[in-house]
Amino acid sequence: MNGSAANVSMIVQYRDSFTKAVIKNVIILVVGIFLNYINSSLIHTFCKHQMFYMNPRYILFIHLVMNDLILVNVTIMLFVISYTIYRINICMCWMFMLLAVVATENSPLNLACMALECYSAVCFPLHHLQVWTIKRTLTLILLMWTTTTVSATSDLVITLATEHLTIVHSQVFCLRHTAFPLDVITTKRDVTYALFLVIIWITIFYTYFQILLMAKTAGKDTVKARNTIILHSFQLLLCMASYLAPALRELLQKLFPKNSTDILFVSYIVVQVLPRSTSPMIYGLRDPTFRKYLKRYMLARSS
Repeated sequence: MNGSAANVSMIVQYRDSFTKAVIKNVIILVVGIFLNYINSSLIHTFCKHQMFYMNPRYILFIHLVMNDLILVNVTIMLFVISYTIYRINICMCWMFMLLAVVATENSPLNLACMALECYSAVCFPLHHLQVWTIKRTLTLILLMWTTTTVSATSDLVITLATEHLTIVHSQVFCLRHTAFPLDVITTKRDVTYALFLVIIWITIFYTYFQILLMAKTAGKDTVKARNTIILHSFQLLLCMASYLAPALRELLQKLFPKNSTDILFVSYIVVQVLPRSTSPMIYGLRDPTFRKYLKRYMLARSS
């Protein structure tokens, strides 16, 4: 029995009591409703004002919000399914997993693009509008989705090419390592994540130090841009948790097999919920223009 199969068997053996299961699901649903409300308000505010969707910075921001919205809803559905239906057909699991993986990988790439846009605005203000056009920004987003979709879909292709076709009729407890159980897929995932992280961290550090140099001769806007890059780094650290979590989760489940479901729950909160709950606060509420229109929209709804 490999590590993944052993972890699943632990979850089967040490399932939560009815009361604990209800408490966990209520917590997840309440958090999900709150995040959906905040993110939907941000998207509504963006769509209602032309000044936002004619600005590449806000387009990248709202793409991050929409990406987080997709990921939160998919993972909440998987969480509830794990306590209700428990096992689902592997084809349905593949659909959920591919969407979750693509959204997970999109987040750090989007952060790198936001850092580059900020760097361009500060260091090359005269050429910024020519470089960061609406068309190029949308093309960049399309390239993001293409890259991550190809990366995620290759897991499915390898699985179908290697496993017997009867696998499509199997029922699984839907986790990534049960949907795509081959060791070669795990190795490919680790290499892909390492490559993504190297490229993204180089981008973050380069833009930060370039803006830091500009801060010596410039004023308030440059300092604000520098602080924004720091927040990008913080957000990226949170996103990195999704890359490092599988190995840590497997280790903890081996050390504390009776707490396997609790480890999964805490991992979900830290890896999926926490990074998605910080995006609106870090990027939306800090921006005075966006905050003004969002506040106006919230007040109008409450009245």
